[in-house]
Amino acid sequence: MKPTPFWKLSVATTSEAEEAVGELLTRVFGLAAATQQNTLTGRTVVSVFVPRRRDITAARRAELRAGLLHARQSGLQVGSGRVSIRHVPAEDWTTSWKRHFKPWEPGKLLLVKPSWSQAKAKVGQATLVLDPGLSFGTGNHPTTRFCLRQLVRLRTLAVSQSLLDIGSGSGILSIGATLLGYAPVHAFDFDPEAVRVANANARMNGVQRRLRFEQADLTRLPKRAAQRYDVVCANLMYDLLISERQRTLNRVAKGGALILAGILVNQFGMVQKAFEGEGWFLERGRTEGEWRSGLFRMSPF
Repeated sequence: MKPTPFWKLSVATTSEAEEAVGELLTRVFGLAAATQQNTLTGRTVVSVFVPRRRDITAARRAELRAGLLHARQSGLQVGSGRVSIRHVPAEDWTTSWKRHFKPWEPGKLLLVKPSWSQAKAKVGQATLVLDPGLSFGTGNHPTTRFCLRQLVRLRTLAVSQSLLDIGSGSGILSIGATLLGYAPVHAFDFDPEAVRVANANARMNGVQRRLRFEQADLTRLPKRAAQRYDVVCANLMYDLLISERQRTLNRVAKGGALILAGILVNQFGMVQKAFEGEGWFLERGRTEGEWRSGLFRMSPF
């Protein structure tokens, strides 16, 4: 069968706004976004690959422009926001992904690799297979990488550990946790399209019967949870993390860990202060580029 060509729609932006622009493109087109950054020039481009030119409708372009305008008005430095469209032969699209997406290890228990990679897992190591061609992100964003590393570090084999993924997106963290042996694994996202994609990705990794994705709004959940989890991941906007911190903390089991991500460096201090005010402390943090993430625990004092 002859490979199908693609159309590449790209938005010129900044490293600060790359995640927000990627989420906007995913929402508008229902496809995973790819980020390319030139470390010498600082130029950042976020793109989606659509199978047909007619999929780039006037309505979708208008929705994209409105989303970029809203981001600017919210104070996010999105850069020029210039939108470009280019025809890409299938061979070029595949080659581009193979060049930019390499296997990597969040830790000794997990290998993350693209579907075309021949990399083999080590003994006792689970494999998380990601394929951008199936609307799946690569897990290479700094916040995702931090979360995956913590999930590996926190995993104790032969011990039952549960996980809740708040703002699960395309399901990378939940699927990775399931492969690591966390159970039960529950996840939810406000966006129904994200839930659809996450379920498809779970099927691709053969774990669809071992975890549950749901559409839900954190702000509408009961403040007191019927179930608590050993590990809770929350990859959300900083203001939502702060305003809904009690709902989030009430879902962490006694002695459990809370992983917070998706936070810009200049916003992290506000998040940390809010959670410290609830009696939690930052056990481990990491800054990468414009992003800072943290692992929190309940203070023993």
